[in-house]
Amino acid sequence: MKKMNRLFALAMALCLAFAMMTVASASNEATTSGGSATSQVTLSSTADGSLDGAPAATAMSVTVPTVLPIAVGTDGKVTTATDAEIINNSYGAVKVSSVSIQAAQDWKLTAFGDPSTLAGAKVDSNQVGFAMTIGGGQQLATVAGSTASQDLLTSAVEGCYMTGSGDQVGNRVAIDYDAIVTPVSNAVTNTGVASVLFVVEWDI
Repeated sequence: MKKMNRLFALAMALCLAFAMMTVASASNEATTSGGSATSQVTLSSTADGSLDGAPAATAMSVTVPTVLPIAVGTDGKVTTATDAEIINNSYGAVKVSSVSIQAAQDWKLTAFGDPSTLAGAKVDSNQVGFAMTIGGGQQLATVAGSTASQDLLTSAVEGCYMTGSGDQVGNRVAIDYDAIVTPVSNAVTNTGVASVLFVVEWDI
């Protein structure tokens, strides 16, 4: 038993010695003139930015238009808003990674193009063709095919990227859009014809 106690004591002494050597080798004390010492820089992301705050990732806050209004004249001419934009209120850079459009109840998507393409359509056939550009990038438009929903964008392209909120120019992108619609037999006001879904992600 005494022999075991001695071995245990020796093992403990060796562990303590190694620990002291490790601490000494990790010292940030300069002991000679011209000597160097190292300080580690650590990062903690916290809810309030304090050193001892609750852990939290950077908050995302991106504003998209609540509505994209369309007005169609008695001659079929369509007018749209000119001030639609996406604004990144987050600290970090973001991107629009996908855009899709869904037809409202009793409406159908059709290919976007010249309004004359719908000249032969029946009145109240409730068809809408839609197109948009984000940040001056490529045109995203509905095509012939699915009448209920369509993907307009499946990955970010030029114009879809926004800087953080500190840059009051780069943190926003304009949305330019247009549409064609079939004629209606009765006047309508703010009737929903489709909804556009924007998916926004961090620009990693």
